[in-house]
Amino acid sequence: MLTAPDENEAVEMLHALRCTDGLPVVVPTRERVDRLVLASGQDGDMVLGTMGPAGGIATVEKVAVAAVMAGCLPDHMPVVMAAVQAVIDPAFDLTEMQSTTHCTAPLIIVNGPARQACGGITGGFGALGPGHRANASIGRALRLAMLNIGGARPGESDMALLGHPGKFTYCLAEDEESSPFPPLHTSLGFQAEDSVVTVIGAEAPHSVLYSPTGDASEDARCLAEMLAIGISNLATNNAQLRNGAAVVVLNPEHAQVFQKANLGRESVQKILYGYCFHPPELLRSKAGGFAPRGEDRGPVHAFRSHEDILVLVAGGSGLYSMVMPTWCAGPHVNRFVTRPVLLNAFCEIA
Repeated sequence: MLTAPDENEAVEMLHALRCTDGLPVVVPTRERVDRLVLASGQDGDMVLGTMGPAGGIATVEKVAVAAVMAGCLPDHMPVVMAAVQAVIDPAFDLTEMQSTTHCTAPLIIVNGPARQACGGITGGFGALGPGHRANASIGRALRLAMLNIGGARPGESDMALLGHPGKFTYCLAEDEESSPFPPLHTSLGFQAEDSVVTVIGAEAPHSVLYSPTGDASEDARCLAEMLAIGISNLATNNAQLRNGAAVVVLNPEHAQVFQKANLGRESVQKILYGYCFHPPELLRSKAGGFAPRGEDRGPVHAFRSHEDILVLVAGGSGLYSMVMPTWCAGPHVNRFVTRPVLLNAFCEIA
């Protein structure tokens, strides 16, 4: 238990103890933490799992502390809890991801009723930018938990050479209402009425520019080629390490390009997979120690399956979509993990 004469001194103490992400935080007083624990519907000492690389025990109370510091409201707690449980899953390779020199950061994708029920998580204009409290606070809560429970501190246990701004906060909802596809989580085995969080370790967004011509089939082909360049160009881990996953965030106008060509999500994934390859001789000439071995002359695909490419719709309509290549390393190649958001387990706080 830390004590300080006032809030300003408490914030400075948290900075001095390296408990912040470098930005000012909300002081996690007992009253504030208890309020978020109550909102969780769980006991504060309930153990969710361990967070690497320090192997810290993630209890509900410790997660609530991170959520308070991040500025979360009680409504945000269901998504924060689900996101923490997702990264704790061994398939996420959290310890290795926190320790890598790569710039990867956990991108939180929210689907289902939790988008509205948990504080209005946006998937529209500027969803990954400033001005959206729920997005910013939820993503930041996960980062602060990874820092203070997982013990990932820059240059010591978090060895990212440069990092990227998503390591402060990285959270958005899918804009299901603007999407011509079924919601992302229904492609991952859930029902449309379920609330779900998908977390993937991702690079910063890479902008993909495409201006449709009006020729439905040609537009779909060209857009897919451009997106494929973004997620698997020769400089990416996806191309050189291979076998990981990636994210494609289509703006609504670009999603309509595929709809006009009568292409659903799975068809788009398969087309993208088909474009995401390099000749082995090119990799051998450019990829150094990561180049494929042997005499195989066939194409070397960046992904094991089309299902490794997550395709969703978010953002405002226009010329730009976003793609996020990934790290593609760790025992489980840093897989994306999906967890349900348990809305009915949480207590309403007036």
